[in-house]
Amino acid sequence: MRHWKKILIPYEQAVEELKVKFKAIRNELREISEYSPIEFVTGRVKKVSSILEKAKKYGFAENEIEEKIEDIAGIRIMCQFVDDIYKVVELIEQRDGKDLKIVYVKDYIKNRKESGYRSYHMIIKYPIQTAFGNKEILAEIQIRTLAMNFWATIEHSINYKYKKNVPEPIKERLKKSAEAAYHLDKEMWEIRHEVINAQKLFEIKSNTVSSIVNNIQILQYIGKENEVNAFQEKFDKVLGKGNIVELNDLSDDIKYMVDKYKAFD
Repeated sequence: MRHWKKILIPYEQAVEELKVKFKAIRNELREISEYSPIEFVTGRVKKVSSILEKAKKYGFAENEIEEKIEDIAGIRIMCQFVDDIYKVVELIEQRDGKDLKIVYVKDYIKNRKESGYRSYHMIIKYPIQTAFGNKEILAEIQIRTLAMNFWATIEHSINYKYKKNVPEPIKERLKKSAEAAYHLDKEMWEIRHEVINAQKLFEIKSNTVSSIVNNIQILQYIGKENEVNAFQEKFDKVLGKGNIVELNDLSDDIKYMVDKYKAFD
């Protein structure tokens, strides 16, 4: 077991680093009130039992495992719309040859599996600096919509239950539900502009409110109680109306006051 712990440490490190990098892209875009094609990111390292099972299935020797099993480290990126998947692919392609190398891709969206499975897979090489020196490991990035992920999670559970010998009636129902998920994605794509605009508006409002609260706290910290009380009263009224233009105007007024007092410090 100690042998496997040492092997898997770089994979665990890779998963954590990649999660941080993709979440940073999402957070940076949201911070400036831009739409992010990345909804959320998860990751995992395969369990030793799953690695050994896969090695046995494909006839890999133990010393071939790290070279031939490409999904020991796995990252899953969830998107709202199918278009977003290809935007994420472009973001990853821009990093090719920099902090990662793309080995190959499989587009199961344009070429779905017989089971109905849809997703976009990228196999990458990722460099890791360990206590024992530098190491390049293989990792798999799966990019899906939320609907694709829901279906794939259910299908995985059913395959596990039946040990991949799924009865035909259930297979057929899974295929039908995969098509339903696909049509849901198409419907969401049709109204994507309305959804994106609504989310952008929410992000702008959220960032503006955060700026107002922070600047009121600064005024309170420097002892400007009269201004704090006046701005807090205005803020409560404007927030109740939910008017983004009035919130922006108030934010500008408070920021101007903060900057003015800072200039005298």
